Amino acid sequence: MALPPCGLYRTTQSVAGIPTGRLVYFHNHGEPGAGLYLPEKWSANRASWQLRGHTLPDDSSAQHLSPLPPEGLYAVKDTFFCCEKQCVRYEANQLVQLGYDGEATPLLFVPEFSSRGLGFPERGNKLDVASLGKLTLLKVAQGTETPRDGFVH
Repeated sequence: MALPPCGLYRTTQSVAGIPTGRLVYFHNHGEPGAGLYLPEKWSANRASWQLRGHTLPDDSSAQHLSPLPPEGLYAVKDTFFCCEKQCVRYEANQLVQLGYDGEATPLLFVPEFSSRGLGFPERGNKLDVASLGKLTLLKVAQGTETPRDGFVH
């Protein structure tokens, strides 16, 4: 069985001692093998990952990982609401930041532009998983510091 690409996933069953329904970063290569990393903390609404991961018991364990879109800045494709209750309306072409909590629940943060520049709130709104398809990932230049996830890809 071929391993999936490195990236964000939600566990659909307990894997390598990590319970069902957790946000993990899957790294498909390394020593002693492919592994899962749990979020350690969040900064600017993005997860930082534990330095020590949980090695997969075997390659077939990767079938219990459900892929998630990457954290980052997105544009809203078409107007939609966050959930059935219609708590928050997101407008077409609106800039949003996608993040997750430790249970892999998608969160949308709405940046605000002010005289100080673009600012990001510390709290986001929960988003139905089905609404993730209504977002388009934007290409944003990355800084030159060490990669946040600590992995060389």
